[in-house]
Amino acid sequence: MDVPEDLRYTQDHEWMRTEGDEAVVGITAYAAEELGDIVFVELPELGRSLTKDEALGVIESVKTASDLFAPVAGEVVAVNEALADAPELVNSAPYEGGWMVRLKMEDAAAAEALMDAAAYRESIAG
Repeated sequence: MDVPEDLRYTQDHEWMRTEGDEAVVGITAYAAEELGDIVFVELPELGRSLTKDEALGVIESVKTASDLFAPVAGEVVAVNEALADAPELVNSAPYEGGWMVRLKMEDAAAAEALMDAAAYRESIAG
């Protein structure tokens, strides 16, 4: 299972990459595989302020619908518009083209509270 070393992870299977004071967020390859074929992604509006663990959108697959949660508090500064026409990017490229939102983090140090790759691998192994 693909678990990039340079990302941080949540128990809800979101990944986060820190770029300066911004966080790029998506769901892990494990989550995408468990969901099956993604058919729709609902993302938040630009400028929305989110608290940590707040639902920010919905991912729908052929199997189910799941909430997407904010791994850290922040303001939505970008959404991946490509997912409106190509939600399958979440399955084919979860860590690249399948990213979902960019947040301007309230506290960049909050990323340290998330799991590293080794801890996430352990959490999904069980």
